[in-house]
Amino acid sequence: MNPTSRLLATACALTLAACASVPAANRPASPHQAFFESVSALCDKAYAGRIVADHPAPTGPDPFTGKALVMHLRECDGDTIRIPFHVGDDRSRTWVLTRTGSGLRLKHDHRHEDGSPDATTMYGGDTVDAGTASRQEFPVDAESRAVFTREGRTVSNTNVWAMEIVPGRSFVYELAREGRLFRVEFDLTRSVPAPAPPWGAQ
Repeated sequence: MNPTSRLLATACALTLAACASVPAANRPASPHQAFFESVSALCDKAYAGRIVADHPAPTGPDPFTGKALVMHLRECDGDTIRIPFHVGDDRSRTWVLTRTGSGLRLKHDHRHEDGSPDATTMYGGDTVDAGTASRQEFPVDAESRAVFTREGRTVSNTNVWAMEIVPGRSFVYELAREGRLFRVEFDLTRSVPAPAPPWGAQ
C-alpha cells in the first residue's frame, strides 16, 4: 500500500470509529422518530380544528358541517398514541399512531355509542418511506382493503392518509385518493378543555 492509500485508509477507519462512538442519544433522530416525538409532546392536551379542504364538496348530509372538531391526545405510551377525534357529540373516531420496527402505523378505531366496534374499523396503513419530521404518509394496507371490499367501500382501496405537524403552530390530518382530498387543521397555539372520553374507552 502506498503512503497516500495508507493515509486514506486510516482516515476512513478513524471516521467510522468516531461515528460508532457517538452515543445513540446524541445521533440525529430519524424522520419517523422526530415526527412521533413531536406528536408525543402534545399528550394530554386537546385542540380545536377546522376543515381546510373537502373536495369534492359533499352532495348529501355532511356530518362535519357546523360541528365542533376537537382532537384529544388522550393516551400515550412509549410506542402508541391514541387520539380521539370528536365531531360535535360524535365520539366514535380514534386515530391510533404506533411505532413499528420499520416506521409508523396509523389505524382508525371506530366505535358505536355502546362501545362495540363498527363494521369498518382498525383500517389504515404503514409508512413506506422515511417521510419527514413534519409529514408522514400511510398508504392503505392489504388488511384494510379487505375490510373496505367486504363492506362495499372499494372506493377507499386507494386511500393514503397523512399527518402533518408544525410544533407550536398546527397539526393536520389528511385523507387523499384520486379525485378526493379531505384535510382538517388543528390550532396548536392554544389548547381547549379535554372532551369526554371516546366511545368504548376504558
